[in-house]
Amino acid sequence: MKKVVVACVAVFLFACVALAQQNGTKDEAVALVKKAVAQYKSAGKDKALADINDSKGPFVDRDLYVVVYDMEGNCLAHGANAKQVGKNLMELRDPDGKFFVKERVELGKTKDSFWQDYKFVNPVSKQIENKSMYMEKVDGMLFGCGVYSK
Repeated sequence: MKKVVVACVAVFLFACVALAQQNGTKDEAVALVKKAVAQYKSAGKDKALADINDSKGPFVDRDLYVVVYDMEGNCLAHGANAKQVGKNLMELRDPDGKFFVKERVELGKTKDSFWQDYKFVNPVSKQIENKSMYMEKVDGMLFGCGVYSK
């Protein structure tokens, strides 16, 4: 009986750790943005955007994915939704009506890096969740990655 209890506790702890690892952290989001910026600086714009657009590539990790916008709100790369690429998303709103891309571009006009809060669909849970997006402005583009919290 004691072995069964120990085994059950071990399975429970493993499940808790696995669930906790499902969501990316703020530090991981910042690191992914810095990795994408480094790729842009070393490989060039076309290669970096192609790599960021690859949903199975190095810029997607669980619920973390990199996006890139220009300063007019055009989506240049999106690791989780290729249908967004090439579209102007300035009028996109979150479920509360917040124009989050418009706000992002406005923040990018005055800051080289920043965090932004809004609501968005988590690609892993498929639920609308609170999201904090970290953005860095480089050569007139905004590179970002966000973390979700319920």
